[in-house]
Formats: sequence, C-alpha cells, structure tokens
Amino acid sequence: MCGIAGGYWTTPPAGINDRLSSALLAMRHRGPNDQGAEIFPIAGSTIALGQTRLSIIDLSPSGHQPMWSPDRRYSIVFNGEIYNYRELRAELAAEGIRFLSDSDTEVLLHAWIRWGAACLPRLVGMFAFVVADLEAGSLVCVRDAFGIKPFYYSSSAGSFLFASEQPALLALRKSSVRADLQRAYDYLVHGDYDSNSRTFIDGVNHLQPGYLLEADMKTGHFAKPRRWWRPDIAERTDLSFEQAAEAVREAFLDNVRLHLRSDVPLGASLSGGIDSSAVVCAMRQVEPEAPIHTFSYIASGTPLSEESWVDLVNAHVGAIGHKVTATAPDLARDLDEMILAQGEPFGSTSIYAQYRVFQLARANNMTVMLEGQGADELLAGYWGYPGYRMRSLMERGSFAAMHRFAHGWGAWPGRSYRRALMYFGAQMLPHGAYKSARRLLGRNAQPHWLNDGLLSEAGIRLEETRWFGSSAGRGRRLSERLAYEAQERVLPSLLRHGDRNAMHFSIEGRVPFLTTGLAGLLLSLPESYLISDKGETKSVFRHAMRGIVPDAILDRKNKIGFVTPDRDWFISIAPMMRGWLAGAREVPFLNQKALLVAFDDVMAGRTPFSWQVWRWVNYVRWYQMAVQRFA
Repeated sequence: MCGIAGGYWTTPPAGINDRLSSALLAMRHRGPNDQGAEIFPIAGSTIALGQTRLSIIDLSPSGHQPMWSPDRRYSIVFNGEIYNYRELRAELAAEGIRFLSDSDTEVLLHAWIRWGAACLPRLVGMFAFVVADLEAGSLVCVRDAFGIKPFYYSSSAGSFLFASEQPALLALRKSSVRADLQRAYDYLVHGDYDSNSRTFIDGVNHLQPGYLLEADMKTGHFAKPRRWWRPDIAERTDLSFEQAAEAVREAFLDNVRLHLRSDVPLGASLSGGIDSSAVVCAMRQVEPEAPIHTFSYIASGTPLSEESWVDLVNAHVGAIGHKVTATAPDLARDLDEMILAQGEPFGSTSIYAQYRVFQLARANNMTVMLEGQGADELLAGYWGYPGYRMRSLMERGSFAAMHRFAHGWGAWPGRSYRRALMYFGAQMLPHGAYKSARRLLGRNAQPHWLNDGLLSEAGIRLEETRWFGSSAGRGRRLSERLAYEAQERVLPSLLRHGDRNAMHFSIEGRVPFLTTGLAGLLLSLPESYLISDKGETKSVFRHAMRGIVPDAILDRKNKIGFVTPDRDWFISIAPMMRGWLAGAREVPFLNQKALLVAFDDVMAGRTPFSWQVWRWVNYVRWYQMAVQRFA
C-alpha cells in the first residue's frame, strides 16, 4: 500500500526535483516505510515517477519502487495489493520468468509485460498503477474495477501529472486552485460527489473505476480513458437458490482467505451489521487459530448503539474487541484534520466514526484492516431498491408479482406498501413531473441560499442528474442499478472515505466483497435471490452464511452501521457551526445571509433537519482550507 505521483513534461519545469519531493512529502502518511523517486528522459520528454511505501508484503528493500524490468525498458509505480500474486507468480515462473523478490509489485510488472491489459481481469486485488514503456514512449495509467485505490490526474499542453491524492498532484502542478462549480452545486444541493471524472477542484480529474488511460509521449496525444471492466448483468438460469448460496459462500470465503495474506498485523472493522460480521466470522472460518482484533464505533447512550451486536460477534469468534466512542466536541476538535485527510467534501458524520475506528486501530499497532464495504451495492442492501425491483417485474409483465413484492417489502420495520409505490413512482415519473414532485417535498434545485445567477452565467447545470438505465437493462433494473452504483454513483465515494481515513493513519483498508469474480456472480443471479419476494435484502448471502455467522445477526431486519447521532451533535455545537458558516461570505456562489437564516431555522426546528446542514459546513471549511488558501 503506497502513494504514487509523477508525470511527464515535454519541457521540464524549473525545480522538477523539488516538485516531486514535495508531492511525496504530502503523501508521507500513505507510505512511511520507504520512498523512491526517479526522473529520466523518454521519447524527448522528461518523466518523473515517485512512490511512498507502506510495506505489507515482502518487507525487504527488494520491493522498492519505482521498479524496473530486467532490461530497463519498463518502470512501474504501484499503489495497492494483488492478493493472488502467488498464483500469478507460479504461472509466470512456469513460462521461464525469474523473480528477484517476493513482492506483488514485481509480479504485476511481469504480468503487464507478458499479457498487457489482458492481465487486468486476472488480478484479484485493489490497484492504481502507472507503467512507463521507454521503447514505445508510452505511459499507461490503470485503476482497479471499483476504484478502491485513488488516482487523480491533470493534463495540459505539454504535461500530464498524476498522484494518489490531490495535495500531491497540486504540488506537482504548482498553479492556483479554483473550485469546480458544477461539483460544488451537485454536492451542496443534491449530495452528489465522486460520481464521475470531475473532482471538486477545477482541472483535476479522477481516473474512473475500471478504466485505463494511455499517453503517447512521442506525440503528446492522450487517448480517451477506456473501460477495461464492467459488470455483466445477464441473468444466469443454471443455479437454484441453494446452489447459488453455495457458490456465494465458496467465493466469499476464498476472497477472505486471499485478503488475509499479509506480513504485518491485521484486524477488522466491526459495526455489528451483516456485512462486517460476515467478514469477521469468515476470518475465523478460514483461520481457526489466528488471533482476531476487531475495532468498533459505539454510539453510547443512543438508540443507534450497535454494541450488543458487536459483543455477540466478538464472543462468537473469540475476538479481542476494541471500541471507541465520540462526542460533538470531539467532532469539532477533529473536523479540520478530517476534512484535510479526506481531501474533498463528503456526505455525513458517519465518516467521522470510521475515522475514529482507524485511529483506534493505529493506536493498537494494526497495519491492515478488513471491512465489509461493497456488500450493499452488490447484494441489494440498504432499503433493498424496491422501485427498481418493481420496475423489473413490470417490464416482465409480472404485475401481480410486483404488487405482492410491494406488500412483502412494506411489511418490514420502517417500510410500507405506500413507500414502495413511491419508490416505484420515482422510477416512472416523466422528468418534468419528477422535478415538480421534488419541489413539493422541499427539494428545490435552486435554493435561496445559492447565488444561482452566478452559476447560470458560468454554464452550470442547475438540476439533479437523473439516472434512467438503458435498454440493455430491461427486466433487470435492480441488477443494472447495483452495477451502476458499484462503479459510479455510491460506492466510489464510500471507498474514497475508507481509503483516506485508513491511509491518514498509515493503515491499509481491505474490502473482501469487492472482487470482479464475486461481483460478477452476484450481479448475474436472479434478482429475487438478492432481495426476496418477501422483501428480505441480501437474501442469498444471508443463506450462504448460515452456520458461519450467528443466526441472530443474519436475521436482523434493521441496518445501522457506524451511524452518529448527528442531529444532537449539531444542536449541541450550533454556535460553533454557525461561526464556521460565517466563512460562506468568501464563497462567491453562496448567499451567506440566506444560508445563516436557513441554518437557524433548522437548528430551531422550524424546518426539518437534513444532511444539508453538514454539507454547508463541510464545503465552507474545505473551501477555506483547500481553495481560498491557494487561490
């Protein structure tokens, strides 16, 4: 696990060595064990490659990067882990390739040399890497299928720059920082972020999950990023529910087994929900004698506390449990540091709970942590996506089954038949009617605290980006939506949160649900296997884990996770938050006076509480620290 940075210039700028050094220093937390940097000519240009290393596999100096091929044609910098590197190494060795280390980086380099981009679907892991080919004069950048590992880039005439984090990229770029106004609007009004290639900083992009990008340094041409993997949602009809559960069980246990490969101490994040509990229990299943350390956030003294479920799982597997709590003053104390760690605005204070869990793990000398992230997006978790399932049934002409499903789904706690119909209606409403319905619900696309005139003049699209699906998804709308969320709409932001929180404390976060093999299996199953006709979410996975995870966990009908008592927190520190919002006067597209009135109305209970409050504070503080400071 590492941080990588570099790029190329047709004409090298002054102080190129200092720029690369500054970039690596900005990511020292990502790799405190080693650092490497090289600057060399290629195809008439100058290329820089750098890496900071957190040693996880092969702790010796032989894993140093940038790593070169024996003939000095190829050089690689790599952030991530290839969990099946031993199997790939054996295959490559059988073809006569000699290895000089036991590192997965060397295996990845030879796999790329041997198979090129065809090696990517064969990798079980998380990765962002860059390979320079001196003979071809090319630079190829690759990001894993789900975007578990970050990759930012910026291009201009005569240069291409990349880094694992934005501060490192900006250290290489050495230019003023401006906010991306479209991303600002999308986040502040609709809570949308990390859902496309644009970031909160103008001119800085994500390489999107499952994409690669190639630059020709001889011509200065950048090929359009192309997708190397997308989930296949074509339905399999060869597996009964029992057979599917067995296949899911086997694939998940294999994933956990691979994700336990490490030469340093590892633990697990445990919320008490099905996903994290399954990870912890699977760890015990595949390693019966290994010590297990779990780390949990506890919302003490509130209905949100998951402590009893956490205790149940720890007792079941004989784990050593570590717990942390947090208060509103804690959040106020850590807010700026957490915003800087995240690099960009984010959605909720539950990210702070996760931040504190990784902080606790670091204090207990953990270097690797397994998490349950990704299960909701692959198994129809959360509320179960009832509108999409009903749309699938409608498109198949199963109208009676659609209504039976709505009744079954609505019988669960916190749901209703009426709510199921509302979710379905949101799928089917024409765009104009949809916008009107949102206004009636108080979700105005042009709120009064926004200087929408300024944004309109800048060409900003002042409405929600609505997803409709495609003709290829007809009758498979649930699977289609899950595939979309796994690569584009929801999961990328959650993975960003996890990566930055973990790496801030020099910890590698691992997500064993997220392999292309398991994802491909789950998204190919009949939709009723994911959410049953009676509304049970993650149905096939619950069945697969019987005998491994306590039944009490698998039979849970509520989901909490690392949820914080945000409303109570915000009210208790309202004066401080109001002071932070005074900085809105420095943000040209915000109407500070109107925003403060809206904030006061929420705090006084005159308008309903929503995450809008957090987005105001988060964005204003980020703007002051990341944009205004470097404008």
